[in-house]
Amino acid sequence: MAYLDNVAVFVRVVELGNLSAAGRDMRISPAVASNRIKELEKHLGVRLFNRTTRQLMPTEQGRVFYDGARKVLEAVSDAEAAVSALSGQPRGTIRVTAPLGLGRRMIASGIPEFRNRYPDIEVRLRLSDHEVDILKEGIDVAFRLGLLEDSSLRMRGILDCERVLVASPTYLDKRGEPKTPEELLAHDCLMLRYPGAREHVWTLQTEAGPRKLDVRGPYDSDDGDVLTGWALAGHGVILKPRFEVEPFIRDRRLQVILTAAPPPPVQLAAVFPHRQYQDTKLRLLLDFMADRCQRMIRDILAGR
Repeated sequence: MAYLDNVAVFVRVVELGNLSAAGRDMRISPAVASNRIKELEKHLGVRLFNRTTRQLMPTEQGRVFYDGARKVLEAVSDAEAAVSALSGQPRGTIRVTAPLGLGRRMIASGIPEFRNRYPDIEVRLRLSDHEVDILKEGIDVAFRLGLLEDSSLRMRGILDCERVLVASPTYLDKRGEPKTPEELLAHDCLMLRYPGAREHVWTLQTEAGPRKLDVRGPYDSDDGDVLTGWALAGHGVILKPRFEVEPFIRDRRLQVILTAAPPPPVQLAAVFPHRQYQDTKLRLLLDFMADRCQRMIRDILAGR
């Protein structure tokens, strides 16, 4: 089993790029992770990584070993899932990712209840408004607000979510309320930005069809909750799923604008590798979180 543990550490180091991140993910110290890599290199008789000050890059031998090692770990995981399903006692680890706002409000708060139901299932949650590469980083399921673009993944739709453009009354008193999509181009738009993000293009639904706007603004962040805070403080316009800002709309701290040309709705969905679909513990988590998210969003929109 020690050898398999060493292989698992090696795979996570390749996927996450450094020992510290792999150690945190596997709940071991960087020193222990480093020793396991050294043991594996000694066993194989090759160097698996080229070491730099910031990152570990796999050597040619390391890349070859990674391809085979990952298949072995997947096979072991599949075998454990099959045994778990037959025993009626699902167990194992599920790696989950979600956007910050959705993750904090609905996913993270539901994990203790899920663990109470299934104490042998361990959930490791990573929250980020960046789009995580599920396959590269070994994620079992990602909860997302958006479209599925990777055909190598499978999607389970949870709920279609209305989106709105909102700004504070203070901002609108100062800058005026835009009456047409084109007028939005003269406003300070608060945008979610990170490497590869496409959030600077906002699409609105008009009578003439979809209208794409290359919006601008002096503020951007890779954290959606930061954008909401800026909007509440009167610094600009944000585009958000309505459930995220409904409490602020209800107490009139934010005001919906351009109601005649709203953004199209976005789908809340769970995305996961095809091979994971038969995993009992994953299906249990999906059922639990889908029901929870649906109930919570509907309660928020109903003011409950």
